Amino acid sequence: MSKFYARRRVSILTALTGLIASVALFNSPTASAALPTPVSATTARTYLASLTVATEDRTGYSRDLFNHWITISGTCNTRETVLKRDGSNVVTDSACASTSGRWYSPYDGATWTVASDLDIDHLVPLAEAWDSGADSWTSTKRQNFANDLTRPQLIAVTDNVNQSKSDQDPATWMPSVTSYRCTYVRAWVQVKYYYGLSVDSAEKSALTSYLSSC
Repeated sequence: MSKFYARRRVSILTALTGLIASVALFNSPTASAALPTPVSATTARTYLASLTVATEDRTGYSRDLFNHWITISGTCNTRETVLKRDGSNVVTDSACASTSGRWYSPYDGATWTVASDLDIDHLVPLAEAWDSGADSWTSTKRQNFANDLTRPQLIAVTDNVNQSKSDQDPATWMPSVTSYRCTYVRAWVQVKYYYGLSVDSAEKSALTSYLSSC
């Protein structure tokens, strides 16, 4: 083989390698939800073992009792702050509304380019928190819970997936992306532990099972 053809072959292989890489990049998620990293599975198992097991009681629950989407900074409320955090190349207007960007929903693996296609999920739902002890909290603590950007509690996900989840716990609902389930249960336990919330028996059984395979 002449030096000319050898160089030409190397050039073609290089170009093909670059093309394959570009295709892979195009087909892979270009944005990923930036949920604060939850505790390790080992820590989550320790936390879970310490949680009180109790029957849930929804008496008196109202979403209005959790003041959510408060102002975080300037004109940005909690929803808008999470959308900016969880997306890539997010552009906002003067009112902090996202006018463009790209968002990857880890619950179902979908990617979106319109902010209205996303909900901000309370990973531990507000109703679930009420059932588990938040009924005795002050309004300030409920507000802190509903707008918590420090714990792994808020995440941008596909709107109809969030609506399908509703107020279910891991005994009856889990993300369809199985590779995300370990992250999900670690976050769930961390939030419940931090806020001193209880778990019911079915919930604890499900969490124990999922954490055992993390």
